[in-house]
Amino acid sequence: MKRTHRIVSCLTVLLFLAGCSQETKPTVQKEPEKPAEPVTALYALQQMYIAARGWAPDAQVLQMSSLDLKDVKSAEGKAGAWACTFVAQQRHRTRPFTYSVAAVPASGLQKGVSKGDEEIWVPGQARPFFIQAAKTDAVAAYALAMKKGADYAKKNPDMPVKFLLEWDKMQRNPAWRVFWGESVAMSGFSVYVDATTGQFVKIAH
Repeated sequence: MKRTHRIVSCLTVLLFLAGCSQETKPTVQKEPEKPAEPVTALYALQQMYIAARGWAPDAQVLQMSSLDLKDVKSAEGKAGAWACTFVAQQRHRTRPFTYSVAAVPASGLQKGVSKGDEEIWVPGQARPFFIQAAKTDAVAAYALAMKKGADYAKKNPDMPVKFLLEWDKMQRNPAWRVFWGESVAMSGFSVYVDATTGQFVKIAH
């Protein structure tokens, strides 16, 4: 009888301790995911270049441009997504890459780096260049463009400002074209900034 009483008592204590341990377990709460933020051009370029080197070890930059995302506001030289076309000169091929901070299914953009299909490279006005030549970020190009184009920016405060990086045959180095408008073709004002030296090049209307 005493033995049975002891067993029941032990079981009662164990159940009590088990209940206490379950009650005192801390609840792990997941932190809410931070909203996506725009990134600099050179950061996005580096991410795309790593992927491009996997495609072609001799990959060079042909053209890079900013992309606007609906839910990630572009600001002062940063954008939610960037697109870059690389050239593999030995194979005479080009391939587009994108880097986006968020997925946009409607436009086919994936979060992170994604790549498009290869195409035959036909040399044109824009020349390919090594990534090391892009020393000036779009943030610095934007700041300089806003100084040189202060009057135009003041008259058009709601007009989007976008970026295009390429090496035109007329330029000494690759240059940022900071332009106002939805596209280069529709733009009425651009400021060119040397992407290697960071110096002002010219204004184009």
